[in-house]
Amino acid sequence: MKSIIKIAVLGGTGKAGKYLVNQLLTQNISFKILVRNPEKFKIENPLIEVVHGDAQNYESIYALVEGCQAVISALGLGQPPSEPNLFSQVTTHILRAMQAHQVSRYILITGLNVNTPFDKKGTQTRFATDWMYTHFPKSTQDKQLEYTILSASNINWTLVRLPLIEQTDETKEIQVSLEDCPGDKISATDLAHFLIEQLYTDKFVRQAPFVSNA
Repeated sequence: MKSIIKIAVLGGTGKAGKYLVNQLLTQNISFKILVRNPEKFKIENPLIEVVHGDAQNYESIYALVEGCQAVISALGLGQPPSEPNLFSQVTTHILRAMQAHQVSRYILITGLNVNTPFDKKGTQTRFATDWMYTHFPKSTQDKQLEYTILSASNINWTLVRLPLIEQTDETKEIQVSLEDCPGDKISATDLAHFLIEQLYTDKFVRQAPFVSNA
């Protein structure tokens, strides 16, 4: 894998993103973070470069990715919720900016509701997928579209599919599967560790692993 000097981070003020930021700092990794609302990000550290902007704006994404060797997105719909086409739109912007800046590694999170041709989803995961399509059809369809966009790209992406994220510093054993979600929860700290690990391995390049605690 290409040497990683600086990471571009999206969603760093969200529920999962806060833990990602903490782990990047703990591991002494420099990063640029896109922040829409400056009042939501108060951390000052020489490892951090803050870029003010909106993930749905290409110019903001272009500025974020410049000078980085990889992108990690922990983006969610946020509060108040963004438009339901957020995920496909932002990923389209990111892929364009990565191509412009010759960046090849993109790691991002999504829900367990995303389907791939390699899945063998069990009853619980199928139920959760159907529930999301029933109650949040637009954003769920958009996440599926995001996977389609990634698959058609030439970027070295890893789309991490997740169950419920627990806001905790506790770490536990994790399980990874390319076919079915192995558990119903994942510690936000364990998730952060897993995302950072993907910077240094090609094990799940162009794949969509499920990750959960054991």
